[in-house]
Amino acid sequence: MPLLPRRFERLKSVLDGRMRDLTVLLEHVEKPHNLSAILRSCDAVGALEAHVVSLSGRSRTFNSTAQGSQKWVPLIDHPSIEDAVTRLKSQGFRLYGTHLGVNARDYRDCDFTGPTAFVLGAEKWGLSDRAQALMDEAVLIPMTGMVQSLNVSVAAATLLFEAARQRRAADVLPTKGEGLPGELYEQRLFEWAYPEVADWCRQEKRPYPALNAAGEILEQLPRTLKLRC
Repeated sequence: MPLLPRRFERLKSVLDGRMRDLTVLLEHVEKPHNLSAILRSCDAVGALEAHVVSLSGRSRTFNSTAQGSQKWVPLIDHPSIEDAVTRLKSQGFRLYGTHLGVNARDYRDCDFTGPTAFVLGAEKWGLSDRAQALMDEAVLIPMTGMVQSLNVSVAAATLLFEAARQRRAADVLPTKGEGLPGELYEQRLFEWAYPEVADWCRQEKRPYPALNAAGEILEQLPRTLKLRC
């Protein structure tokens, strides 16, 4: 079925608000409902992608809480916390680790308007000692009850929406696609609009076809592939 113009416009309007410089890194967060809820929050706030370091041999699943968010927010795997941190820091991210250390700052006192990665640990244990040592800054969400910490998905949502609030107040929250480089914007737009064609292009090691203003593919595709669009 051809892509409807209103669907194409909806995809562009969502992509216009995406931010490449806001993300989460999850260390050993395994429960499907937590992973699903975190990706849903990433999608809602406009984060382009999320990162994860999984326990060896654990398969990753999502549940209905995600509401399909895993299709719109890629979850990028890393073999170790060191590899993930190195990659994010090379991209200019400042890493904020969530744990109750003596030097941890109230998250509301931090500046999240620059490239920001929130690093959250396993549901029961929190961040590992190795991860804590690699953080740029430790942050905490103050609690007044008997329990000292929030569910990991709730903590992620709290931090992500605080970052969005700060960026809106500083007038740096993207609304017209300025949160992504132009080439990346066009790449993601094609992948969202035509996921099966994008898969075929990657398999064939060829660039994505161009789209016109209405979202139509400006190239003759193999008939069998065209029927699946």
